[in-house]
Amino acid sequence: MDKNDLLNIQNISSGYGSTIIVNNFSFSVKIGQILAITGSNGMGKTTLMKTIMGLLDAREGKIFYKNNDITARSSDFRSKLGIGYVPQGREIFSSLTVEQNIMLPIYTRKKLDFNSNEKLKEIYSLFPILEEKRHMNGSSLSGGQQQQLAIARALIFDPEIIILDEPAEGIQPSIVTFIGKTLIDLSKKLGKAFIVVEQNISLISQLNSDCLLMEKGVLTKKLNASEINSVEKARDLLSLHN
Repeated sequence: MDKNDLLNIQNISSGYGSTIIVNNFSFSVKIGQILAITGSNGMGKTTLMKTIMGLLDAREGKIFYKNNDITARSSDFRSKLGIGYVPQGREIFSSLTVEQNIMLPIYTRKKLDFNSNEKLKEIYSLFPILEEKRHMNGSSLSGGQQQQLAIARALIFDPEIIILDEPAEGIQPSIVTFIGKTLIDLSKKLGKAFIVVEQNISLISQLNSDCLLMEKGVLTKKLNASEINSVEKARDLLSLHN
């Protein structure tokens, strides 16, 4: 294990009931790194992310954050350590306003002394549309705006690494490009690390990051950024067809 690893996943296996979905999966992420994980539907990507977040127990293997073993720790503990999570489907609360959705983690943790004003300014500078619609209910936002809101909510406590599960799903191409640019900016300027689970070839190539291919719960291919820095290269090497 490299001492510079922010997150290190060692031989993780997990699943549901008696069924193993993820089998002996390993990778690591460093500060400021973006790592893409791709594969067809039903290959175990979301199961792996839920296991990393502590929403599912690991059957085998270890999870280390800053060289500390967090395998048996709760999802809330992992979140407080600095691991953010944007789940597939976004999980926006439609009856809350945009700003209430962003602030929800602060309310639920009762962090009333948190300097939210400065953090909100920073978030609104990243996502101007959210400031414009901050008093509107989450249900009034488009899919792309809801995805921006979900990312903004994950950023409120300034995590060091954020897991995004299918952030491009159901979003128009221009917003996908905007989200990709935002992730790259956060990585380069603030040292944020990201694990991006994605099937959208355009976003994968835009991120210009290393990429893991997952098939039937197993790591089958690892590609470096230079191998997939165009849509054509990524499509050919990853055998995806979107």
